[in-house]
Amino acid sequence: MDRRNLLRKLSRQAAAAALGSLFDAATRAQTAATRWPANLDYPFTLGVASGMPRPGAVLLWTRLAPRPHDPLGGMPGTPLAVRWELAEDERFATGLRQGDFTARPEHGHSVHVEVDGLAPGRTWYYRFIAGDAVSPIGRTRTAPADDEPVQRLRIALASCQHYEQGWFAAHREIASRDIDLVLFVGDYIYESSNARYRVRAHEGPIPQTLAAYRARHATYKLDADLRAAHAAHPWLLTWDDHEVENDYAGEASPSGLDREGFLRRRAAAYKAYFEHLPLAPSMAPQGAAMRIHQQHRWGRLAELWTLDNRQYRSVQACSPPGQGGGRVLSDCDSLGDASRTMLGAAQERWLAQGLVSSTRQWKLIGQSSQIAPGGIDLPTGRRVHTDGWDGYPRSRERLLDAVATPGLRDVLCLGGDVHRHVAANLRLRPDDPRSPVVATEFVGSSVTSRGLSEAVMAAIRASNPDLVHARSDERGYALIELTPGGASCDFRATPFPAQADARLHSQARFQVEAGRAGVVRD
Repeated sequence: MDRRNLLRKLSRQAAAAALGSLFDAATRAQTAATRWPANLDYPFTLGVASGMPRPGAVLLWTRLAPRPHDPLGGMPGTPLAVRWELAEDERFATGLRQGDFTARPEHGHSVHVEVDGLAPGRTWYYRFIAGDAVSPIGRTRTAPADDEPVQRLRIALASCQHYEQGWFAAHREIASRDIDLVLFVGDYIYESSNARYRVRAHEGPIPQTLAAYRARHATYKLDADLRAAHAAHPWLLTWDDHEVENDYAGEASPSGLDREGFLRRRAAAYKAYFEHLPLAPSMAPQGAAMRIHQQHRWGRLAELWTLDNRQYRSVQACSPPGQGGGRVLSDCDSLGDASRTMLGAAQERWLAQGLVSSTRQWKLIGQSSQIAPGGIDLPTGRRVHTDGWDGYPRSRERLLDAVATPGLRDVLCLGGDVHRHVAANLRLRPDDPRSPVVATEFVGSSVTSRGLSEAVMAAIRASNPDLVHARSDERGYALIELTPGGASCDFRATPFPAQADARLHSQARFQVEAGRAGVVRD
């Protein structure tokens, strides 16, 4: 075992030990013989999922919830044993791996199994068994070996799936595509509602507690198209704001909650998020803190950093004391404050060091918003939205400085949040044609969430020449393909609101040549 894999294994072991009751080996042995209650309904209503693909490992997920909107999902308040199986074929006849996991009530009877010792670059099939109940079969894959000269990586880039504002047609198409993984960059659930755009309803009011956030996640997972996309491909995820509260910043709530009250709410939201997604045990939240930013490799072809734009950020500029929340404004001296940050100083350093030390060809930065400027020039001055990167210009400057390190090439930034398909050139000095292009950005439109009007979008395009393409009238996702020779992006789209039977089309396609930053229309 090489040093990197040894350290990774030791890290996983240390994390598992620290989690105590979640993955305690003694408890697992004690409850493995627990009888499955004969009167329990089918428990796999929320489907199955996989994620965190590594060269020799993958994370398998499910949650036992016979009645997902009931307390504890309709499960008894006792630990129960669940069997997992993974194999090289759908009949589970070749290369079968299997084991038991104890699903515990204090963790929503969620199941997070990290299976290692697998061959890299392979397709695998998996399922769970509880009593006589067998889950749907999921398909996943391990990442290629670190030294593998990979010739292709295909990613579905998605974000912003407001359940009430449309159907998940994008996920139905994602489930059917030949891709390697799904990269979801924020707003997996929405805590909020808007009756004006509602085409189907959430299960209840705005969540504030763990039980309510669990119910909200269950509502989303009960959508068949979303379950299909999870079962078809491994996912990598980061979050934005609606997983907790719209426009929150670090420990500050935009709705007036005091710090202690907001951190209680954030702890509940983070816990429910972890319980419902294919995240490694080492990522389980500790109270109101949870590390979501991660680093992933895909052979020698690509390295991906998923960033956290919420947990460590400074409060939005010119906000009332102790309160967060984005605003559109033009007169705010604190916008230029160098101490203000989107990512936090530690995460900024982690990313910069990772970029400069990477030996992979493509360097991918997956994060939740649009990095390229999106403000509007008016006679009274430039107006910007303070919740996005425009509200953190010095933090953006540090990010682009890291990308512009001499010798660093083929950096591709992948984002979401703004509910529009965007292809942009990223310059050291944004929108200055004399400044070099140091990276390319693709932002995927929302899966369902409504976008801006065409009048506003026309003003944004006119004010920001680095935006090669920007449309907010359609919903969808972005299909990204990387090869040693270049990168391509196909913006898949359907009109708003996304209908249940919608078929997506290609809104626009773009190319990036290897070794040369900048986007070209296909």
